[in-house]
Order: sequence, then C-alpha cells, then structure tokens
Amino acid sequence: MDIERQVIEIIAEQAMIPPEDVHLDSTPESLGIDSLGLVESIFAIEETFDISVPFNANNPEESDFDISSVAQIVAGIKRLKAEQG
Repeated sequence: MDIERQVIEIIAEQAMIPPEDVHLDSTPESLGIDSLGLVESIFAIEETFDISVPFNANNPEESDFDISSVAQIVAGIKRLKAEQG
C-alpha cells in the first residue's frame, strides 16, 4: 500500500470518517481533528512508517513537519523516509 493511501486511512480513522472523505487538500481542522487527534495521528504515522516525526504538539508552528494539509503530511513522511534511507 502506498504512503498516501496509508496516511489517508490513518487520518480518516482519527476523524472517524470514511477514507474517501479525506482528500489531499483536506486540513486536520476541516476534518474535525483536534490537537489530541493530531497527536494520535502522528503516533500512528510513526508506528506505521517506522519513522520519528519532528513534531512538537505544544508548539506545532515551530515543528519541522508541516501538518497544514494531508498532502503536506504525505510529503513530510516521504522526506523522512528518504532521509532514513
């Protein structure tokens, strides 16, 4: 399964909506994901992809991981996976 599909499934699960309702231009806010849901999504992403996401839940603006949209989350995971080798 590709990264994009897995991310959409993780986010859909957190938002408690069908995966087909999650689009690349969706934002966590537009999907009804609060800060706790976002942290849980990050944990699920780390576990699924075996990566460490540089995300500070207390100060998301200063994190080196863009969570502004599903597309940005996917791009961030691809970058982290590439850096990991």
